Amino acid sequence: MKQLLNIVKYILLLAVSVLLMRYALQGQDLSRIGQYVREANYTWLVLTLGLSALGYFSRAYRWKMQIDPTGHRPRYWDVYHAMMVGYLANLVLPRMGEVIRCSVLRRTSGVPVQVALGTVVTERVIDVLVLLGLLGTTLLLDFNTFWAFVMDKVLAGRYDALARNRTPLLLALGIAVVLLLTLAYAVFRNLERLRQNALFNKAVGFVKGLLAGVFSVIKMERKATFLFHTFFTWLVYYLMDYLAFFAFPATYDLGMRAGLAVLTFGAFGMAAPVAGGIGPFHLMVQSVLLAYGISKEAGIAYALVVHGSQTLLVVLMGGISFVASMLKSGRKVVPPTVAA
Repeated sequence: MKQLLNIVKYILLLAVSVLLMRYALQGQDLSRIGQYVREANYTWLVLTLGLSALGYFSRAYRWKMQIDPTGHRPRYWDVYHAMMVGYLANLVLPRMGEVIRCSVLRRTSGVPVQVALGTVVTERVIDVLVLLGLLGTTLLLDFNTFWAFVMDKVLAGRYDALARNRTPLLLALGIAVVLLLTLAYAVFRNLERLRQNALFNKAVGFVKGLLAGVFSVIKMERKATFLFHTFFTWLVYYLMDYLAFFAFPATYDLGMRAGLAVLTFGAFGMAAPVAGGIGPFHLMVQSVLLAYGISKEAGIAYALVVHGSQTLLVVLMGGISFVASMLKSGRKVVPPTVAA
């Protein structure tokens, strides 16, 4: 039954991607999109792929820095291969890559899944904070551009209708709050009984391991190096999107603020729980470029080429890492060093 539910979930998520892509392409001249793709200067895209590879190496080193304070010291290449296998899995199984890379690291280095998963949670929290900072900076720098786009293209008179129908939204919010409070009260009242349950104790043990990974960043010795790799990773993401402007005549004259906007909203699209961000990423990037005066056809061509090239890179690097991890897990794993 659980397997059937998972299959249904992935089918629904795939359907969402297809619908969003169809919406992004709706009413557009496909021949013009093809022309934009053919006219692209792929030399710039090769440069972005090289930068992207450096970003993956840096991100893997940052993840290793998070794991080391937990007492488990996996080898760098084991961490890197596990991370890339996770990214490869995300192209097929939305949001499962985080769990899969932790499982791969356990097989190759013996790091407990819950500990590795805790570090991944911390990594995601840090990335969300960075992304929120980028969002605030983007809106601050180009507020008038986005405000005009939202009012003229997105809402287009729908704001008043939404304001007149706030009651259902407020009612749904109130019900959700009541349900959460009820659940919290029920758990608190039955806490002693739950402590006698083996499954509950197993879950508590898992959460403790998770928290050990989450708070590993506090015990980190080289925090400045960790911050550098965080900054470098996001700088690479920015340069990938900005330098790709020069590959297309339509986006060649866009400035650095437009690159920041594409990075920010494109990252939100990639964070959507669909395979590889397909659909949400393209729609977000197309909409951002439309706000800067780029046609829908040119915007979707940019999104298709940038996303497609990065996906091919993940397939290549992730495929190599998958083979390397399989070969390593086939041998006897040496338990990692555990601090006293």
